[in-house]
Amino acid sequence: MITWLRIGLIVVSLFAVTLILLPFQLAGLLFDLKIRRRVPRYWHRAACWLLGIRIHVHGHLEYRRPLMLASNHVSWKDILVLGAVADVVYIAKAEVADWPIFGTLAKLQKSIFIAREQKRRTGEQVNEIAERMKAGEIVVLFPEGTTSDGNRLMEVKSSLFGAAAAAAPYTSGGVVHVQPVALAYTRVHGMAMGRFHRPIAAWPGDIELVPHLMGVLKEGALDVDVAFGETVDFRTGDNRKHLSQAITSRIRRMLIRHLRGRDYEGM
Repeated sequence: MITWLRIGLIVVSLFAVTLILLPFQLAGLLFDLKIRRRVPRYWHRAACWLLGIRIHVHGHLEYRRPLMLASNHVSWKDILVLGAVADVVYIAKAEVADWPIFGTLAKLQKSIFIAREQKRRTGEQVNEIAERMKAGEIVVLFPEGTTSDGNRLMEVKSSLFGAAAAAAPYTSGGVVHVQPVALAYTRVHGMAMGRFHRPIAAWPGDIELVPHLMGVLKEGALDVDVAFGETVDFRTGDNRKHLSQAITSRIRRMLIRHLRGRDYEGM
């Protein structure tokens, strides 16, 4: 009974926060005001607090712009976590726009939707990414292209870094700063999660969303490490695969370090 009361309180509270912040975000979107970049961070912080997600930041967000963050992808909770740490915008596959609730939230955050199979739109989509980064927005890319079980970094698709490669010529100085980020879900109720329990935090694609969401609401008290690594400066003419390899290596080392409970000391 207490569990269901807690879930009800979370849902009602999050709905109230949404109603309070929504007018500001809609105004920001309507008039393209910078406030539309900041409002989502307040919402994500409130959502993390209500869900019991405790965030531990290691390292520092790159201060230079244009900036792209490349992160491993464990769950939909990654959106909340990164959104609570910085004013970011996500690159998402086009079908996300049609998802119930999550699609609406993605649109309100003005996510960049990519239709990978529509090659004729590639130029248009890359131009949008470049323009958003030139305007100072921090773009988040999940180069695995899907979610994992939280225990490892899956194969990274170098083709997804094409956004950085194609955007570089259109940015000031012909450079895009790409910073690796590792998200490691490490504890539940203060106890080490381990490989067996980490699926509580992870959301692999074969698990239904609603049951997983209910499980997270029932559990609460998740700890996640957000580790920022050394930035790679990607310039016009640089090799996209070399960028992918460098970022992959750094994400994997940081992820392993935090899953094993070691403090992050930089790269």
